[in-house]
Amino acid sequence: MPPECFYGLMGRKVTPRKRRVDTKRARKPVAVIDIGSNSVRLVVYDGQTRTPIPVHNEKAICALGKGLEKTGKLNPDGVRMAFDTVGRFVKIARALGAGEIDALATAAVRDASDGKAFANAISRRTKINVQILTGKQEAERSALGVLCGIPDADGIVADLGGGSLELVKVGHRRMSEHTTLPLGLLRINEAADGDRDKALSIIDKALDKHKWVTKQKDRTLYAVGGAWRSLARVCIAQMNYPLHVLDNFTLERQQAISLFDVISRLSQRSLEQIKGVSRARLATLPLAAAVLERLLEVVKPRSLVFSIYGMREGQFFKELPAAVRKQDPIVSLAEEMARAAGRSTEAGHESFKWMSPLFKDEGAKQKKLRLAACLLRDVWWTEHPDYRAEQAFLRVLRLPFLGLGHEDRAALALGLYYRYQTEPSEPIIEQAHALLAESRIHRIRTVGLAMRLAYALSAGAAGWVAKTSLKMNGEKLVLRVPRDEPMFRSGSYERRLKRLADHLGLTAQVKMT
Repeated sequence: MPPECFYGLMGRKVTPRKRRVDTKRARKPVAVIDIGSNSVRLVVYDGQTRTPIPVHNEKAICALGKGLEKTGKLNPDGVRMAFDTVGRFVKIARALGAGEIDALATAAVRDASDGKAFANAISRRTKINVQILTGKQEAERSALGVLCGIPDADGIVADLGGGSLELVKVGHRRMSEHTTLPLGLLRINEAADGDRDKALSIIDKALDKHKWVTKQKDRTLYAVGGAWRSLARVCIAQMNYPLHVLDNFTLERQQAISLFDVISRLSQRSLEQIKGVSRARLATLPLAAAVLERLLEVVKPRSLVFSIYGMREGQFFKELPAAVRKQDPIVSLAEEMARAAGRSTEAGHESFKWMSPLFKDEGAKQKKLRLAACLLRDVWWTEHPDYRAEQAFLRVLRLPFLGLGHEDRAALALGLYYRYQTEPSEPIIEQAHALLAESRIHRIRTVGLAMRLAYALSAGAAGWVAKTSLKMNGEKLVLRVPRDEPMFRSGSYERRLKRLADHLGLTAQVKMT
């Protein structure tokens, strides 16, 4: 099922006339063309919703910044390729119905003596405006990209490209200090003539000039950029990690440094066998690892998080209406998915509130995940009954743009599995169990079983669960239902109440009131 069919529109309470205007705009795809030092990439997103959902993603290696350190100009062969590539991308974006096409040029075009002429030539050829980002603007968009997916990000965003390295301090849902360094992979490689020790010396010298970077100890370093995403894939393969998802893949600092040391000794043949790492990335992988290792040693963060969101998503996020930017990305996405599947978001919110007495010591993050689960609980109703649990689990576990840490992602996926299936029967469920403590798995099963009970009471319709109440009273789990309501005179809810009570070590009791 294509993403434009799977995801719906995030609505707001506005006047009828305003709703027509906003709906049309929100459903119109948005395109971003990133003209980088090494590659030129097009991403078309499915409208102005809180989560940037890509419907098309394509890149071409043009190497515009090749030779820039020596000549001061863009690579002539790369310029010709970029003209053709951008021309193609503009046609694709318009064919897909994009209402806006944002073309952004970064370090190579910014620093080359002929960069402005190149951007003007593209504008004349394609009839779109090419914005040459300053170092500050590029850094800000990288930070916005991370904040788009991780609103509570706290630490340093590091975005490594072909021509530059952007470092931005983030916290309290905003960005503060920043710097742009000429430490892109193409530049370092050319400046060092392929010598690793010389490259490390260049990196150290550049970082030494920015003392604020060294004052972020014990926070988080967010790694952004294609080279570091490839490095994350290698780490996942080396660790035999149970979840092959790059989004928010996290390593402790010393764990990351040890892994990078092992990776630096892998043969070319070993690297080529790792799924998802392109040959074009293999040549720069050791240098990308060296830059990141140096950052870890200088910054001394508590952990390293690989983010799939960067400058392009930052541009997308920057253009969203202020009210949409303030929405929680997980809850917003869950609501969109529920609406697209034809299920009631109101019923999801009701179920969340109804089962809350079972979770009195719940933290803010756990509360949000439980709400997302309640909103998503009926999304897979069109799947064959024998496979609903598995499909719900796999879809959430592997969704490439969810914006959750891997433990939280596994918890949400597992909660939806237990909404459809009371006992694990597929071996793949062990992937999620391997990431979670037993106490958390017990809590997740409670959420899943409570969602099953809520569905038995309401058939997924709004208004019915709210007529009942669920509470723990001493050694009993008490469900109160209205005596005079035919809806509750039969059905499977008593059996499902007993299942939930048994799981909690309580006795089930139905009270007619």
